[in-house]
Amino acid sequence: MKVLVLNCGSSTLKFQVIDTDGLADARKLARGIVDRIDGPAAYSFTADGGAREERSLAVANHEVAVGLVIDWLGTQPGLRAIDAVGHRVVHGGDRFAASVLIDDAAIAELEALCELAPLHNPGAVSGIRAARKILGAAVPMVAAFDTSFHCTIPEHAALYAIPYELSQKHKIRRYGFHGLAHQYDVARYAELTGRQVTQVNAVTLHLGNGCSATAIRNGRSIDTSMGFTPLEGLVMGTRSGDIDPALVSYLARKEQVDAAQVEGWLNKRSGLLGLSGISNDMRELTAAYSTHAGARLAIDVFCYRARKYLGAYLAALSGASQAVIFSGGIGENAPMVRRMILTGMEWCGLDVDAAANEVTIGRDGRISSANSQLDVYVIHTDEEAVIARETVRLVNRAP
Repeated sequence: MKVLVLNCGSSTLKFQVIDTDGLADARKLARGIVDRIDGPAAYSFTADGGAREERSLAVANHEVAVGLVIDWLGTQPGLRAIDAVGHRVVHGGDRFAASVLIDDAAIAELEALCELAPLHNPGAVSGIRAARKILGAAVPMVAAFDTSFHCTIPEHAALYAIPYELSQKHKIRRYGFHGLAHQYDVARYAELTGRQVTQVNAVTLHLGNGCSATAIRNGRSIDTSMGFTPLEGLVMGTRSGDIDPALVSYLARKEQVDAAQVEGWLNKRSGLLGLSGISNDMRELTAAYSTHAGARLAIDVFCYRARKYLGAYLAALSGASQAVIFSGGIGENAPMVRRMILTGMEWCGLDVDAAANEVTIGRDGRISSANSQLDVYVIHTDEEAVIARETVRLVNRAP
């Protein structure tokens, strides 16, 4: 089965075409990205064994981006016929505890969830509509949710300490995100170490422009740093992560704006960008760490917050954790950041192999020493593989 996996971010569209006859041994046939949607965009598409095609152009929205991808696939031998499409959707709310086949009713429910993840869900819904319009109803489509993996979080960890009746009335709880990444990381760690997924206790740190930490017991999420929306938790590229909630009304009064404007600042002007004053790109900040006070401050805050969550989740696992797992663009490619996060963690028996840490970039690998009581691994996350497997599973099960 040839599955087109579409991963719509807030301003990007990533895709892969994955050929699989089952849930394993998938072969990647094509991949690409449309970057800076709603601006001076650029795309880069590559077919297996073929040359890369790159171009800069204006891309107004995710619908146009999906059209570019599908039109390009139509020019590639062996990629013209797509059997199914899998879509990454950030927020499934309380409506979707697992991946689902997409129909009109599912789309309507997804649209109702857009206010919970305003940076991501609208793009995903637009991508779903565009794919259905272009490919037609005969091509089955599946939505896989970042929140589904966290449905196992127990009530005592999921609920906020607000009036219980309000939580129930408005379905307010910690939903968690990046579930597809955390799910892959645990499965890959189990594979690399010869364990069953159900035998894995670990803390996963998925660090990119968006960041989250998850405590995993017996292969299942029991707590995670993102909450009701993807804004909570770790410091991120442009998102603040944890703040005192009273800051919203305080800043609204002081700056004479409404709460929505402040929330926009917290989502788009904060995090690494807000602290450094120069960039949300960790590559630029690490290069400027020794020369720019803002870059240094941003990285120091970022690493401290991640280390604090790591310690908290090791405690949540009652000392039973076997591993700390780094993934995401920063987690996989920034040895300096990993080193700074793990500095001072010797109290839990963690010992990093400095040489292994420096050379493990963009690939799977162990970076803890032979003497470490905890494994530390870098995992090159493949969310698209999880989405493809979910798509095959549901399409094969459909009547």
